[in-house]
Amino acid sequence: MNMAADFFGWLRVAAIVMCFALGLTVPHELQAQTEQVDALPQDEEPDDTYSAPVIIDGETLFEIRGSSALPASERAAGVQKRIIEAAVANTTDSVAIAISDDELGLAITADGIPVTIVTEADAELDEMDLPVLARLQAESIRQAILFYRSGRTEEARVSSAIDAALWTLGFAVFSIALFWIRRRVKNRVTELVHRKLAGVESATNAEVQAEAIAALIRFGVNFVLLILFFLGVYYYLSFVLLSFAETRYIAQLLLTYVTEPVLHIVLGFISYLPNLITLAIIWLLTMYVIKGLKALMRAVEAGSFDLGNFERHWINPTFNIARAIVILISLVFAFPYIPGSDSAAFQGLTILIGAMLSLGSNSVVGNILSGLFVIYRRSTSIGDRIKVGDHVGDVVEIKLMETHLKSIKNELISIPNAQLLNSDVVNFSRKIDGSGLLLHTTVGIGYEEPPEKIEAMLIEAAQRTKGLKTRPEPFVLWTALADYAINYQINAYTTRGASIPRITSDLHRNIMAVFTENRVQIMTPSYETDPPEPKIPPEGWDGKLAHSERE
Repeated sequence: MNMAADFFGWLRVAAIVMCFALGLTVPHELQAQTEQVDALPQDEEPDDTYSAPVIIDGETLFEIRGSSALPASERAAGVQKRIIEAAVANTTDSVAIAISDDELGLAITADGIPVTIVTEADAELDEMDLPVLARLQAESIRQAILFYRSGRTEEARVSSAIDAALWTLGFAVFSIALFWIRRRVKNRVTELVHRKLAGVESATNAEVQAEAIAALIRFGVNFVLLILFFLGVYYYLSFVLLSFAETRYIAQLLLTYVTEPVLHIVLGFISYLPNLITLAIIWLLTMYVIKGLKALMRAVEAGSFDLGNFERHWINPTFNIARAIVILISLVFAFPYIPGSDSAAFQGLTILIGAMLSLGSNSVVGNILSGLFVIYRRSTSIGDRIKVGDHVGDVVEIKLMETHLKSIKNELISIPNAQLLNSDVVNFSRKIDGSGLLLHTTVGIGYEEPPEKIEAMLIEAAQRTKGLKTRPEPFVLWTALADYAINYQINAYTTRGASIPRITSDLHRNIMAVFTENRVQIMTPSYETDPPEPKIPPEGWDGKLAHSERE
């Protein structure tokens, strides 16, 4: 019996669908039988057939229940069809609505046309009594029919045409205004940018180009105006379609697609206003604290506050570190008030960023920590001449990530702070005591020369050299008794660490001059036997004259 009922039910549904497709009137008996099939109880109902809205001209009247034999969407389509049939049956401004008992519930008719049967299942769906639900649905059907008729009268169509013409006129004015604003803004932006940046452009030799900045500003303005134009087109079409009853449903769909997201954003922004106020307060407090720290550092730099051994070159890095700490603390306090901070997407993004930073920033963090040690351990200061590995130069800048040296050849050398921290650093400018740096060089002289004579000549060369101190006096050390020569090392003090290359060069020149004057040969690296004549410069070269000319 159940299979037979389902079979005949499907036949009735197919017959109704064919009548709708061919534009035929569905017989009253077939409608009543269909309503009875609609009302048959079902043990299990899929979600997609549970309920569907009855919509007339874009307005939702009520929800009705479906079944596995007749899904809710098909049943709703049938009810909509019959409401429209009742609406076009005549053009009067009244509708005769009748509610009568039926074996499956309460039947509703409009001007004698059966529209629907309200069942107990429908009442359970809306959670109200069956008579109350029937009266509410009947009133909705009556108003929908009257609204349908009033929207299709001659007066309504003339009014719709006038509304569409007014919307078209308004859109034309809106478009003309946008194009006028675009042209005026383009000329105004170009004029203002060129006037404001003319001095900057000339001072920077056209490195800051006013035209490029003007083009960027014009692009931003044009982008905003383009968005406004497309929104104007969208809402113009929606309101024109909304003016006519036949296209009102399409217009409502168009308005829903854009208006609902925009309203959702606006309402979300309004709901977040208390959080935004809290964020603004946190930001203001943070800026105030940073300004206070900056004023304190300026006072320390000016000497208003004495912090003991706090060095001047520590002021900027200390301020930057304190500012970073204050900003991090403010971010911790502000995090719960950031829009979307409690969402899974935001939390996942923060985890991803943290993982990326932890995996890819080991060397960066290492250089930053090394930079802090370099800044605060006092081994190197800006202006010092240092030697790091094979690099010798003056420290011109110490950053968190790297230190910049200016070499003696005027080259800029960038050394990572991790390398600077892990390398032996020779500081030529830092004074350990009052004597200064001990500059030295070595020469090899044969065993046949009297050592006292060699020592006296080396001391004489040191005394002739500018930049070397006479007190404490220069002295000579024997560094090696080599195979063919004695290695004598001349040592002299200097306080000019930045001039060591020039002083060393002058010392070598003076040693050569003194040894030539006394006709003493400096041993060559590949010595085999004594030459017939000493390997010294010819008589034409006068070391004393050369020395006096340098003086």
